Order: sequence, then structure tokens, then C-alpha cells
Amino acid sequence: MNTATLSVLWVVMRKELRDIARDRRTLALLLLVGPLLNLLLILGMGLLAENRFKSEAEKRLEVPVIGAERAPNLIAYLRSLGIEAVEAPSDLEAAIARQDVEVALEIGADFAQDWHAGRPAKVEIVSDDSRPNTKLLTTRLRTALTGYHEQIAMLRLMARGIDPAVARPIAVASRDLASEEARRGRFLSFVLPYLLILLSFIGGSYLIIDATAGERERQSLEPLLATPAPRSTVVSGKIAAACTICLLSLLLTLFALKLSSQTSDAARSLDFGFPAIARMFLVLTPLMLIGNSLLTLLAATARNMKEAQTHMVWLTLLPVVPNFILMANPVKSQLWQYAVPFLAQNQLLQKIIRADVIDGTTWGVYLGSSLALSALLWFGAVRRYQQEKLAVSD
Repeated sequence: MNTATLSVLWVVMRKELRDIARDRRTLALLLLVGPLLNLLLILGMGLLAENRFKSEAEKRLEVPVIGAERAPNLIAYLRSLGIEAVEAPSDLEAAIARQDVEVALEIGADFAQDWHAGRPAKVEIVSDDSRPNTKLLTTRLRTALTGYHEQIAMLRLMARGIDPAVARPIAVASRDLASEEARRGRFLSFVLPYLLILLSFIGGSYLIIDATAGERERQSLEPLLATPAPRSTVVSGKIAAACTICLLSLLLTLFALKLSSQTSDAARSLDFGFPAIARMFLVLTPLMLIGNSLLTLLAATARNMKEAQTHMVWLTLLPVVPNFILMANPVKSQLWQYAVPFLAQNQLLQKIIRADVIDGTTWGVYLGSSLALSALLWFGAVRRYQQEKLAVSD
């Protein structure tokens, strides 16, 4: 690329940025309101999740119990753990369906007989775990019952002169190799990659749509295409301007997260240092090129701005498709996945958040495939700009 081409590209880029800068309200929405709302979304949801977990794990839990008189020792044990037995409603299943009761306990009618005979005594947890508020309470009650079960089993063996270790031929332990950042920032490590991917992919959509379909509708595109500037340079200038907006918005988002990281344990656990931010930019820059090249191609094929804007409906869904597929059919991380758009960015960003090492082969596959796809989409946009009917509004 010679100096004249670079000069034309710079002129087109400055022209598009100057045009969007005139609309100060739109520019403020793109650069300030968007990052601020993203920040509030991430930190707000993180704080809500933390507070919800702490409150449910520590507060006194009232559990309706059917047949509490059949197991007084069990009821006393649960009370010591902050789980208080209360009288159950006459129609327990209907109360759960109405959400008057979230979780309940039913002690079997033969509990006392089975208990004294040394047989397993039936205790049943009644709940509707399809409700998100119920799962944590059910887990807390089940954990308490498991602890009581293990304690009584050990006492029974000791009463018979048997070492309780005999009943445990295998001592199962766990060693979590996840870093401290990954353990404390699981929620943000799930939400943040999608947010950054979406911001990078369609962050320049307004500028691209206005610079192509909008100018075509206003009939101001024809004078630009009538200049001796190569069409490829014109396309590159518009894409470069959109990428500049994406970069500024992304920088402001990360900067806001860094400043507010002291308000949440989860946010505080993530690494927003300059090396991590630099690696995030390396991951997201090819996606900016892919997104803005695709938007340029789609906007150039649209007859007006309204038609171009309709593409945003399905474009916003693209980043989540590979992840939904993996959720339904999880597979082990493999090298080919780093050549799949959106899936590759999600996995790389999660590695950066977890402070994992990314080897050179992975970087090579990702950057090579991403740049190849962006070049293909750029070429398609250039071919469309070379058609003379582009300047004519339908």
C-alpha cells in the first residue's frame, strides 16, 4: 500500500468520523452510555448473585416438615444448622405449585421402626427445582441431611466396635486446579466474554449503516464514488472508522471495569492489567474487522437504512450460537475450535480471564483464520462497491 492510497484511506476515515462526531447525542450513546450500561449490567448482576448466595447460605431457613414428631433428633440437628422445622400446609404440593413453599421435608411413616431396626429410614425432599430460587435451598437442605446421615452411620459402626474407616475403602478428595481468579470470577468469566464479543462485532454498526445505506439513501454516496479514489480504499476507510469507534468503546468499557473492580469480589478477582487488556485487544481486533466488513457488505446490498437495520436482529444472535451448541453437546477443547468465529473468541477470552497460558499454535490458528475471513468479507464489500448501481437509491 503506497503513500497515496494511505492518504486517501485517511481522508475517508476522517470524513466518516467527522460525520458521526456532528451527531453528538449518537456519539455519546455509542461511547459513554453503552459502556456505562454494560458496566452496571455486569457489576449489578454480579453483586446480586453474591448477595443472593450469601443471604441464602447464612439466613435462618424455615422448612415445612410432614411427620416432624417421628424424628426429633433429626429436627434438632437441622435446627443447629439454622434450618427450622415448621408446620406443613394441608396440601403441600399445591402450596409448592403456588410458590407459597419453596422446599419441604417429608419424614416417612415407618421412620421410627426402620431407624430402630437399623434399616434405611426414608426422608423425602419435596420441591420444584425448575424454579431458580429453589435450587440453592434444596442443595442446602440436602447437604444437611447428608451430614446427619454420615454422622449417624459412624456412630452405629462405633457402637458395634467397628472402625468407621472400614466403611470407607476409598478416601475421595478433590484438588481444584482452577486459579484464584477463575474460582472467584466464574460469573463474570461467563458474561464478560459475550459482552466484549458483541461490542466488538456490532459496535460500529451505526457508522457503517449510515456511511453506506444512509449515504445511498441521501444520495451523497455518488459524489464520493465519483472521485478517482479506488473503491477498495473507500471501503477500507469506512471500515477503519468503524473499528476506531469500536476500539474507543471497548477501551472505555474496560477502563470503567478497572475503576469499579473494588466494588465486587468477583470483579476484583479479574485481571484488568495492561498485559491482559493487550491480549484482549489482540483477540478482539480481528473480530472488529470481521464484523465491520460483514456489516459493510450487508449495508451495501440493502436498498435503504431500514432494510440494513433489519440485519441487526440476526447479527446479535450470531455470537451465542456456537456456545449454545457446545452447551447442548459439550466437547473437549480442540485446536480447530479456534478457527470458528465467536467460539474462538469466547474460549480465548476465558483463558485470559483465568490467567491461562495461550500457546503460539493457538494464536497462529486463530489469527490466521480470522484475518482470512475478514479479508474475504472485505473483498466481497469491495466487489459490491465496484458496481455502479450502488450509488443509485432504489
